[in-house]
Amino acid sequence: MAEGVLEVTTATWDNEVLKAGGLVMIDFWAVWCGPCRMIAPTVEELAKEYAGKVKVVKLNTDENADIASRYKIMGIPTLMFFKDGQKVDQVVGAVPKPQLKAKIDSLLSA
Repeated sequence: MAEGVLEVTTATWDNEVLKAGGLVMIDFWAVWCGPCRMIAPTVEELAKEYAGKVKVVKLNTDENADIASRYKIMGIPTLMFFKDGQKVDQVVGAVPKPQLKAKIDSLLSA
C-alpha cells in the first residue's frame, strides 16, 4: 500500500471506517479491474494532499465481498465517503482528480 493509504478488510472495517471520526474515503477495487489501476495513483496523491484531514483506505472487493455487497457496490472503482461513521456520498468510475478534490472539499466544509 502507498504512503497514507490503509488496506481495510472485513475484520478491520468497523474500527477503521465506521468508528473513525471525520471524513473517510474508501476506494473499492479489485486486482483485475483496469479502471481501478488507472485511478489508484490519484487516490494515493489525494491521500498525501489531504493527510491529517481525510483518512484514505482501500478495500479489495474480491477478498471482502460481504462488505461490497452490504454497500451494494455494483461497479468498481467506487469511491465511497463516510463522515463520522455515516455514508455521505459516493462516486462510481475512474473520475478526474479535480472532480474528486471538489467532492472532498465540499464534504470537509459541510
